[in-house]
Amino acid sequence: MKLVVFGATGGTGRCIVEQALTSGHDVVAIVRDPEGLPLSHERQRVVRADVFQSAEIVSRMAGADAVLSALGPHTYRAGTTVCSRAIQSILGAMREMGVRRLACVSAAPVGPVGKEDTLLYRYVARPLLRAVFKGLYEDLALMEGEVCRSGIDWTIFRPPRLTEGPRTGRYRLGYDQSVVGGYAISRADLADAMLGSLDDPAAIRVTFGIGY
Repeated sequence: MKLVVFGATGGTGRCIVEQALTSGHDVVAIVRDPEGLPLSHERQRVVRADVFQSAEIVSRMAGADAVLSALGPHTYRAGTTVCSRAIQSILGAMREMGVRRLACVSAAPVGPVGKEDTLLYRYVARPLLRAVFKGLYEDLALMEGEVCRSGIDWTIFRPPRLTEGPRTGRYRLGYDQSVVGGYAISRADLADAMLGSLDDPAAIRVTFGIGY
């Protein structure tokens, strides 16, 4: 496939790019600072563009089979709108170029409490996280809303705490709910799940929890 990747200079984005190239895909990495992505490959193009400007990215969608977004703020600030603004621009460019497949990253606390989540998570950990990172999760919820209303073939991943661990392939997915006891996932395994969802009909218009 030809894949367009946003957030490629971040930890998860780099894993997506590396694994996509290893799997034989062509990658267009749209970044603000090309020096942040030192990877070099004959099937990779690194393009400098402002993700908030749909006009700057629309031409990069030409011939794309899917778009993956691992965007997020570099540092957390109250009132952040990075993800919701970016997805509006990305969706606009996708619509203009007729690209229908999207996989993107949200966060576990954005979703509802799972039916089998522990009392500690329900009443202590989750409320604490939502209080501390209130602005970020509100922004991600707005992003999810934009995606769900878009009419495209989307998949949203809501990971818990992200680690720098290896790609294992030994993770669990929860359909429209968090993974019970799955309080961490490596960026490499999140990337693996995102790439694996692209050609899976069962993953279309599904929100996944993910964890070990």
